[in-house]
Amino acid sequence: MANANEMIPYDELGGEPGVRKLVNRFYDLMDELPEVATIRAMHLADLSKMRERLSLFLCGWLGGPPLHLERYGPSCMNTAHAPFPIDQAAADQWMVCMRQVLQETEIDDEVRDALVEAFTRMADALRNCDD
Repeated sequence: MANANEMIPYDELGGEPGVRKLVNRFYDLMDELPEVATIRAMHLADLSKMRERLSLFLCGWLGGPPLHLERYGPSCMNTAHAPFPIDQAAADQWMVCMRQVLQETEIDDEVRDALVEAFTRMADALRNCDD
């Protein structure tokens, strides 16, 4: 838990509107970057549901209100991602999008670095198969 002098990433990103902006750009990049075609293919053509769910999840994960929990109840990320073959290459592709969106986002460098670390751990934790 952050102390009173530490910035909460949710607040640093601008609250829910900032998180939604980050997520929307993340999925825009997934559509734009040919090098992430493998993870793009794991998603439906219409990304609107994923944009909404990831936005709600990240609000709570980044230190804001638990919107995903309030709307959908408890969920397990590993279970939700189990149907998809997520190897190191897929985790790396996910991070290509996340690193770029964080680089484009106006936030403190220390917060950005901490988020890259945390998102890398998240992506690695979702791996469910070997390369």
